[in-house]
Amino acid sequence: MLSLRSATIADLAVIANIYEYHVLHGSASFEISPPSEAEFRSRYENITAAGYPYLVAEIDGIVQGYAYASAYRARYAYRFAVEDSIYVRTGMAGKGIGRALINELIARCERSGFRQMIAVIGDSANAGSISLHARAGFRFAGVLPSVGYKHERWVDSVLMVRGLGEADRGPPAPLTVGAHHA
Repeated sequence: MLSLRSATIADLAVIANIYEYHVLHGSASFEISPPSEAEFRSRYENITAAGYPYLVAEIDGIVQGYAYASAYRARYAYRFAVEDSIYVRTGMAGKGIGRALINELIARCERSGFRQMIAVIGDSANAGSISLHARAGFRFAGVLPSVGYKHERWVDSVLMVRGLGEADRGPPAPLTVGAHHA
């Protein structure tokens, strides 16, 4: 049975293992080498300390995927926009893990007052991620052609966006979490 919960430090080894496969064998991430354990922990601590949601999906108590939201950009005017990241264990695609993660991530970000979620999808051939985001209400915003070079080929980034809550239909209320810097 699939269940979702907030990630903990105890989950980081499994999360890092899931991510490592995507770094080494895929083009969803533009990293070339998997981050060290210390770097992975630092990223997790920075995201969660800022109050952004960081989730894991389990099946029968085993982590099969994870997702988190983080600041889209550091400048103050971007404070109501988040970027999502979702990774599912190899061989587990199509089992509803990504859908459950993205829906919960959207709900948590809406409750925190964020107004836009941006997906920066590595590789325009990444049909699974593009489809997942489209089914979750994201709309196509553009392609950055050949912005990365990985696995001996040029790779695009696909941009998709989804309004959260009231989106841009009025002025925002103060955020309950996230970056508040100028």
